[in-house]
Amino acid sequence: MEAPQWSGMDALPPENLYPYTVSRPIYSNPTFEEDNERQAREERTLRERLSRTCGCSGRQALKVVKGVFPVIDWLSRYPIREWLPSDVISGVSTGLVCSLQGLAYALLVSVAPVYGLYSAFFPILTYFLLGTSRHISVGPFPVTCLMVGSVVLTLAPDDHFLLPGNGTGVNGTKADGIVVDMEAMEAQRIMVASSMTVLVGLFQVVMGLLQVGFLVRYLSDPLVGGFTTAAAFHVLISQLKIVLSVPTNNHSGCFSILYTLIDVFTNIRQTNRADLVAGLLTIVIVMAVKEVNTKFRHKIPVPIPIEVIVTVVAAGISYATELDSRYGASIVHSIPRGFAPAQPPNIALLWNILGSSFSTAVVGYAVAVSVAKVYAAKHDYTIDGNQELIAFGFSNVFCGCFSSFVASTALSRTAVQESTGGKSQMAGIISAVMVMIVILALGHLLEPLQKSVLAAIVIANLKGMFMQVTEVPTLWRQNRADCFIWLATCLASVVLGLDVGLLAGLVFEMGTVVVRTQFPACSTLGNIPGTNIYRNMKDYKNIAEVPGIKIFKCNAPIYFANIDYFKERLRATVGFDSVRVFKKRNKALKKIHKLIKKGKLRATEVRYSLIIDNGFESERDSGRESGQVEDGDWPVPEVEVHVDWAMELPVRVSVPKVQIHSLVLDFSAVSFLDVVAVKSLRLVIKEFLRIGVNVYIAGCDDEIVWKMEALAFFDEEVIRDLLFLSVHDAILFIKLETANGSMQDAMVEGVRDPEICGLFSDFN
Repeated sequence: MEAPQWSGMDALPPENLYPYTVSRPIYSNPTFEEDNERQAREERTLRERLSRTCGCSGRQALKVVKGVFPVIDWLSRYPIREWLPSDVISGVSTGLVCSLQGLAYALLVSVAPVYGLYSAFFPILTYFLLGTSRHISVGPFPVTCLMVGSVVLTLAPDDHFLLPGNGTGVNGTKADGIVVDMEAMEAQRIMVASSMTVLVGLFQVVMGLLQVGFLVRYLSDPLVGGFTTAAAFHVLISQLKIVLSVPTNNHSGCFSILYTLIDVFTNIRQTNRADLVAGLLTIVIVMAVKEVNTKFRHKIPVPIPIEVIVTVVAAGISYATELDSRYGASIVHSIPRGFAPAQPPNIALLWNILGSSFSTAVVGYAVAVSVAKVYAAKHDYTIDGNQELIAFGFSNVFCGCFSSFVASTALSRTAVQESTGGKSQMAGIISAVMVMIVILALGHLLEPLQKSVLAAIVIANLKGMFMQVTEVPTLWRQNRADCFIWLATCLASVVLGLDVGLLAGLVFEMGTVVVRTQFPACSTLGNIPGTNIYRNMKDYKNIAEVPGIKIFKCNAPIYFANIDYFKERLRATVGFDSVRVFKKRNKALKKIHKLIKKGKLRATEVRYSLIIDNGFESERDSGRESGQVEDGDWPVPEVEVHVDWAMELPVRVSVPKVQIHSLVLDFSAVSFLDVVAVKSLRLVIKEFLRIGVNVYIAGCDDEIVWKMEALAFFDEEVIRDLLFLSVHDAILFIKLETANGSMQDAMVEGVRDPEICGLFSDFN
């Protein structure tokens, strides 16, 4: 058979020209399960599950060891000739960047720059053993550094270390009769920072052991984008005072940005020109060269290490011109050689920093995993989220014991490691060696370096975070709820501080999820003629509603928070309230009953089937005995009465009209039911059944059916036969039942009453 030939004038795609026909039975869920032999789910006992999980063999033990120490797996297969040269080049380049960023980011933590070098060295060692990402560069990250720094300034502000006497205050300013005990303040601040780092690591380890890495998924991309943009504003303001070299008070918490800006502009006349010029030149040069690196990244084999070049040149100029003594520039002053001795965290501090430590642990992990996933997808390998938690947790515990602060990763530093040819964490170890060389041998050469240069390097690296603002218009067009999450998180983090702002953004995000599920999209479906396709009646012109049937679809889980809204939308769809209809009909029947007792209505038995006839008598008699009967004395046998609720009644009761005989609930988009929803749904179905409207549920997933069974949804009235595989199955079944006459029309309701029977006529 030859393939069909398509001309350029054909407008219809091939699938529209080849209709298909499927022949199968009309399936209700019980019939389908019986025909296809539904299997019962195997329920294992707790003992069986534990024995299966905790069972140990040689192969399982090796798998566990490799899972805990991934380095065993990849290092045994490491291709030395192919990968080692690239890792060496990448490690040297990344190590230089790590050293300078460590020095710069220490300013965000409000500790001496040397501790930034420690923070760039120690976490790499443990991540090399425990991490699953081959490309991320572990070390300080501006956002987490700023979060640690806010805690440091809260617990160890300058005011706690003031001594009487004349001397030099903070930022080189003269204090009036007082001096800051710099040595004691530095020791206390690094103790706070390292203790918080240990606590952050403990949180991450516990989360990893509990396998709760999935919790980070609640930090959506819009939330993280808004949070990191707000953090960039905090970082910018915190470094602005260093670039200007003006004295400010320490502020943290709500409105800290505003208070810091007020202090900066209040003391703006005290700006040190040497620091300002050095800072501005550094920002311009670093950002310009980074743009060149980005634009010509495919032509330049190795990115230009502009931070290293600028730092070396700035340190040389400062040393040669004696900027600190001649112009009062603020310089690094001291970078001691060697490592600080290990020290345990201050247990007394931990209780004061629990909340901040947990939020920092979550943010640090979320950022690191996000970056790791980007490069894992690019290079076609996978990372283990829970193992990453454990890796970063132990890294932070380890480096916290060596006077370091929180480790995560930075996109810019990781980009350097990957773009320079890094293939594995061997590049990370080599970068750690480079940092160690700076700590042990080269650090003192950077002592003349101006702090404003380091602050400018931090500011220049914020461009990527600030560029996230350009995502807002796109989010507004794509999904306004996500746009509001971005804006709310950013605004809250700017105004309230990073830790409280993150919590506020998370609460707002959860609130949008609740709102979207509490007020789900519900629709009335119609049939595309000649097909088994059912779509929203409002969206198509070529669509028809099935006569006598309403099809209602809810596009969300049904649970306690939205079940009332579900019922409201259902009432609006069918056009009546089933409870009100039932009450009105009962009221009408009671009034008819009273009229018969008073003799104002008389009944004629007609084949034991009676209809209301308002205004005349009928002599159609097929079974009553002959004889004269006086008015009002007509016998009242116990027979079934059929009342046509569509006709005018002999009593003044406004009974709502019911225009349907069947209701189909499309549950194809319902993924969850809780106890409250199941009870309410069962009651809703019974309310419709008692007014003669049959209810069917279509498209239920097997999980929903199992949930219904577990929650005792079915009983004598609400039976499993009301479940159908699809809406079309339900519609065909209803039409078949109606055609066979086995389905009673809802317009005519059967009522059994021993005192109400016959053909009613009004005597008034």
